[in-house]
Amino acid sequence: MRAAAATLVTLLLAGCAAEAPVGTPAMYVDMAEPGARLDPIAAASMISQYRQNNGLGGVDIDPALIKLAEQQSQAMASQNKLDHDVKAPLPKRLNASGYPATLAVENVSAGYHTLAEAFSGWRDSPPHKANMLKNGVTKLGIAASYAPNTKYKVFWTLILASTETR
Repeated sequence: MRAAAATLVTLLLAGCAAEAPVGTPAMYVDMAEPGARLDPIAAASMISQYRQNNGLGGVDIDPALIKLAEQQSQAMASQNKLDHDVKAPLPKRLNASGYPATLAVENVSAGYHTLAEAFSGWRDSPPHKANMLKNGVTKLGIAASYAPNTKYKVFWTLILASTETR
C-alpha cells in the first residue's frame, strides 16, 4: 500500500514538473533579440484599455497602418536616427501609400526594449500621451525594428488614425 502511494505521489509530482513553461507575456517580450516579434493584438489591447480608462473609444489594428509603421521603424533603424521625418512627414507617407486618413498622429521612440517600456515612455511624455488619447482615432499600426549595431537597438513607431469623415 505504501509503495502504491509513493508511486502515485511520484507520478503526480512528475506530472507537475512536465507542464509546459509559461511564456513571456507579449508586453514584456524583449524586442532587442534576433527574431523577436511584436504582438500588435497585445499593443492594440493595451492602448485601447488606456483610451477607455480615459473615456475614449478603443482602436482596431489596421494592416495598412502596420505596414506604414514597419516602414518608418525600419527607416529609422537603417539610418540609426530617431526622427518622424526620416523618410517623409506622416501626411506625405500616408498620402503616398494611398491611405485615406482623415485624422492621423504618430509616436516614434527608440531604446525601449519591450512594448511595456515603449507604452510607459509614451504615456509619461505629454505630446505622446496626447497622441494616444487623440479623440476620433479608431485604427492603429505599430512596429518595432531591431538594429543591433545602432545606439538605440530598437526603434518604435505607433500610428493612430481614422478614415471616417469628420
